[in-house]
Amino acid sequence: MRRRMRHRRALLPAFAVTTLLLTAACSSSTAPTAHASPATPSAASGHGRQADGAVDRTEHSLAVAAAPATTTTATAGPTGSGRRAHRTALALSSYDRHTRRAVLSDRPARHGSSSGAPTASPSSPPSLSPSSSPSASGAPHQAAVGDVLASAPAPGAPDGLLAKITKVIGETDGGTEVQTEPATLNALLGDETAKGAVPVDPSSFVVDKLLPGVKVSWAKTGGTHAGPEGARVPLGSLRLDVSAGIPTPQGAPASATASVTGFVQVAPQVDFAYGGAGTDAPPGSAYLGLSGDWTSGWAVKGRAAAATGTPLRIPFAKLHADPVLQVGPVPVVVDLDLTAYVQISGDGQVTVDVEQNLKGDFKAGGTFGPAGWTPVSSSDMTSTPVRASVTTAGELKTALGAEASVGLYGTVGVTADLAPYLRGEASGAVTASSHGGGAKAEGAWAVYGGVDLSGALRLQLSVFGTPVIQRSIPLGALNREWKLTSGTL
Repeated sequence: MRRRMRHRRALLPAFAVTTLLLTAACSSSTAPTAHASPATPSAASGHGRQADGAVDRTEHSLAVAAAPATTTTATAGPTGSGRRAHRTALALSSYDRHTRRAVLSDRPARHGSSSGAPTASPSSPPSLSPSSSPSASGAPHQAAVGDVLASAPAPGAPDGLLAKITKVIGETDGGTEVQTEPATLNALLGDETAKGAVPVDPSSFVVDKLLPGVKVSWAKTGGTHAGPEGARVPLGSLRLDVSAGIPTPQGAPASATASVTGFVQVAPQVDFAYGGAGTDAPPGSAYLGLSGDWTSGWAVKGRAAAATGTPLRIPFAKLHADPVLQVGPVPVVVDLDLTAYVQISGDGQVTVDVEQNLKGDFKAGGTFGPAGWTPVSSSDMTSTPVRASVTTAGELKTALGAEASVGLYGTVGVTADLAPYLRGEASGAVTASSHGGGAKAEGAWAVYGGVDLSGALRLQLSVFGTPVIQRSIPLGALNREWKLTSGTL
């Protein structure tokens, strides 16, 4: 589900988790601390630590916001240098991921989607945070061994760059060439704290349509929008409409032709938090996740083919975005991927005509604290049955869901598979009356709505500077189901 879909094709609006991500889930029994505001660092008091170990009572809370189109690189000196993270006039001109060599110049870069290279811009950087070094407004500091830098997407680094300089190679026509190695955020953020939720611009998503007839709509502030004429989408939301045929059982009558139509609409935001303990120590707390408002509706008609073991999954769109958060002076690049799909399972016997609307919100991610990394998943969803009927005995389950991942600087930190579904079942027998009148069907049927959520936390979350996760931590297989309606055959 990686970005190699990022064929700079349609820089279409965005889904920012689309359906996402993670979109509707239920409260996770595996994360008892999840609702203690995962974004609230245990060091949220903002008290830093002085060099002598004493507690500095000065409040140091960094703002978390969407980065401006023109953003500079942030750098910090090695531990003990006294050079805390600050904006610098140095910018990443190019990067070779194979050799890990970078070229730094004094031209500020304009970031955007990973579909294009940054361009020069004379715009001034946003105001400095209280914790930024005064040197940020002075002469640019030359690259030096031990410096840690963070950059927004740039040529050769479509996911941004978080690295430490291990060698200054020399001057080139493009700037100063340096050798780097991977770094972690605590080397830049140190003992600061930060907390915020930033909406994802729906127009920043690259969308790869996998089925014909998929329609994408979005709206953003300023009155700009995209999608079919007359499409109404709330500001900040992205909507994906799909209509697809479903395989029918072999030998089924023409009248049993199956199809699914529906839409997913999501207004996603990235949740980020950090509670520092110093540049050379793991943070006291951290959080990375995706949340937002979710609306969907879909209808299923006909008789679907029987599933043999694994449910039939039909992906219909892939989406990718690289939103950049400005955490104080530091640009933090978030990596979002989403695959929207239709999934079918059943015994191939039941014929349905069902429709359901869902609306609510969701949250999925991982929080770090004294006990290590803990999964977070919750949602508040309500559904409205529009119509529902089932004929003949059997079972059919259809889901309109999304597989999603969220990470930092090109790494995958959290994966989630959210699948709101409709399930119809019928049981009974056909009997012949001894008094004539022909055969008679007797039995009962019911239609249910529900949500399945699964996923995992990955070791790449160590980009915060936390201990490496030795194995993936499951979000937990969550399921919530409710009856929509029922009747008799």
